[in-house]
Amino acid sequence: MRTIDKEILRLALPSILANITVPLVGMVDIAVAGHLSASAAALIGGISVGSLMFDMLYWNFGFLRAGTGGMTAQAYGREDWQECRTHLFRAVGTALLISLALLMVQWPFQKLVFLLVDCSAEVKSLALKYFFIRIWAAPATLSLMAFRGWFIGMQDTFSSMLTDVIVNGVNILASIFLALGIPGTAFKGIGFSGIAWGTILAQYTGLFFATGVVAVKYRQKVRLPVGTGVPVGTGVTVPDGNVTGRPFTARKASMRRFFAVNGDLFIRSLCLMVVYLAFTAISAKFGDVLLAMCSVMMKLMMIFSFFTDGFAFAGEALTGRFIGMERPELLREGVRHTFAWSLGIGMMFVAIYLLFGMGMFRMMTSDSSVVGSAQGFLPWLVLMPLVGSTAFTWDGIYTGATRTKPLRNSTIGCMIAFFLVWFLGLMLLKPQGNSLVHLLFAAYYSHLIFRSVYLTVKYPSSIPSRIGSSE
Repeated sequence: MRTIDKEILRLALPSILANITVPLVGMVDIAVAGHLSASAAALIGGISVGSLMFDMLYWNFGFLRAGTGGMTAQAYGREDWQECRTHLFRAVGTALLISLALLMVQWPFQKLVFLLVDCSAEVKSLALKYFFIRIWAAPATLSLMAFRGWFIGMQDTFSSMLTDVIVNGVNILASIFLALGIPGTAFKGIGFSGIAWGTILAQYTGLFFATGVVAVKYRQKVRLPVGTGVPVGTGVTVPDGNVTGRPFTARKASMRRFFAVNGDLFIRSLCLMVVYLAFTAISAKFGDVLLAMCSVMMKLMMIFSFFTDGFAFAGEALTGRFIGMERPELLREGVRHTFAWSLGIGMMFVAIYLLFGMGMFRMMTSDSSVVGSAQGFLPWLVLMPLVGSTAFTWDGIYTGATRTKPLRNSTIGCMIAFFLVWFLGLMLLKPQGNSLVHLLFAAYYSHLIFRSVYLTVKYPSSIPSRIGSSE
């Protein structure tokens, strides 16, 4: 196996293992809610709506991970440890400021959500109870996004994986024990609220662990005294007598670039959120059976992303590193091999979905009407890895290169493509029944195809030809 492939696997496998633990948390939360004494349906609904509120709240701040990862990886490639440190402190500081703002707007935010989300009074009450407890984890949740991105940029996906595993493991155990009690003891649990408190405990445990990793593993780099030489072996020296470590103009340019990159990524997240919310809103009009089928289909479609995202993160780390090193030949090799692994995983999941797609549907739901309705839509599931892997891999590569303008433009375009296919299809084809669902999946696929094609076309002028550019 070639060195570049070993490096890709070293970076990708920890991310894949961490991703696999993510859905376990949601499954356990729902299972805990389902075993409490009150109405299981209402409790599960409260967890689902409450979780949706946080998805809407945190989705747009994904730039804290992505932007930090790309810029840190480039500084790592240059062996500029002071800049690496700056990116971490700046990202965590930004996360804390955003979390303060979220705590201040929590009341108007929940009012806005329930103008859009229609549910029973009991589910709404439980969702709000969950929301007003878990919102106090915001400082830890957003800061952990910054730490994860920084670890990836430092080519250390293992520490990122350990952080995720600890967060998810503590979340599972704490939610069970706080909600249901500890067997053999006098503590019988605090019920539904324990699920939210378990999440808070997990997030702050993860933040404590990530901070400890930085303090111990990276103490020489992040605690570098200003105006002194970097410790021996790092390959970089800060000139003596420079009391700031870097000229003011360089710090100003770095700050400007930080906000430009993260501004583009924020717009990107908004556009993708609009697509996913539109998919859910449209499918909700198809009736309960087709809505359930679309929801299960989307979850099954995203299973393969747990794997291909690992290679996207590897591509992000290596792309940023090779750009920082100004090694275009390594960059091109890294991109080729990252795509080879990602598309290989995609082909593997095509076979898995083809052979076991209906079985996976039956594992997700025992409702025969939902499973029966899925039969005619199985080809959409089978093709998803081929369509999605290219878009997801480019996301990682462009993020690592911090070429966020094309990334932003691709998502603006893909949002337009989604609605264009949907509304043109309605006007020209006038579909009814199951044909409407096929049109919705076609619209969803069009947004992935647009991203893939646009980013493929822009790659030569956006990334390898601009190595050495600070833009």
